[in-house]
Amino acid sequence: MDTQLWLICFLTFVIHLIGTLAYSVRIAGVRTRRIAVSFALFSILVLVSRTSNSFLGPFLAKRVESNLAGTMSTHLLSDFRWLLVSASLATIAGALLIPTFQRVFCRAVEHFQVHRSVPKLILHGFFKGGLSYIRHSATLPSTPQVSKPTKTGAVSWSILLLNVGAAALWTVGVFAALYAGALDPAVRVTSSTLSSIINGGATIMMAVFIDPHLSGMTDDVVEGKLDEAEFRQGIVWLVGSRLAGTLLAQALLVPSAMIIVYVARII
Repeated sequence: MDTQLWLICFLTFVIHLIGTLAYSVRIAGVRTRRIAVSFALFSILVLVSRTSNSFLGPFLAKRVESNLAGTMSTHLLSDFRWLLVSASLATIAGALLIPTFQRVFCRAVEHFQVHRSVPKLILHGFFKGGLSYIRHSATLPSTPQVSKPTKTGAVSWSILLLNVGAAALWTVGVFAALYAGALDPAVRVTSSTLSSIINGGATIMMAVFIDPHLSGMTDDVVEGKLDEAEFRQGIVWLVGSRLAGTLLAQALLVPSAMIIVYVARII
């Protein structure tokens, strides 16, 4: 792996790490009973994710162009496989960091409630004991008591399977669009704009099924209708299904790219 590929893998890792940590925001919101504030503060990390994503596309597109022009000798399919591996590793890392991140985030919410200032919160995090608190809060997840979630948990198998599919399509969408340009350079510009063909399915599943169900779970915990332990168990299953989705993305990469090439040709 060359330096450019390492950088692209790092950006992919950051994007998927933050995406996985989003689950811990709901846990922190439930514990602090400040769900709106929790999501507002998490938007700071979302900015980091979006910034990484804004660099990822151009860097990866440049790599494809260089390969097609013959100025860079590399196996593009192997490169994309490594990017998907980075997504899976980031999901694993995010799962391991959820307990630590949830504790730190609860502390951040409590600090914000007092000072009502994001700049002050950032300064506190880096210069006034915040790093020390992170060090003392660091912990690994306890071994979850996993049971069939259709009755004893908060998430059904149908939601879990939809989350696997959504995570797979969301992970592979942009990569498939760029790889499609390598499969057929004649339509590579058109192909690079067609990631929505793949991502669209993920967006629909998330908006129609998964996000409303997860929001309902969160409200049920706040209202006392759902036990917090069951809610946390549901989050464990959702994170696991997200990891399964990033692994499934490996199998969907080439077929998705071929679908995009076909659509680009007939437009």
